[in-house]
Amino acid sequence: METLTYKEAMEEIEQIIEKLEANKLDVDELGAKVKRVAQLVAFCKARLHATGEEVENILRSMEE
Repeated sequence: METLTYKEAMEEIEQIIEKLEANKLDVDELGAKVKRVAQLVAFCKARLHATGEEVENILRSMEE
């Protein structure tokens, strides 16, 4: 995936969801946008997991 921040990914997800809710996507765009949301959600989950591990490692090192 391109260089993307968590915030940018969440903003893009929100924009796509707004278009979906407002019925502003035509049938030709729908599949691509749903696929993009799935990619962005996977990216966000991975970032959260990595950040969680990083925080745990920092906390462990502080205990030593």
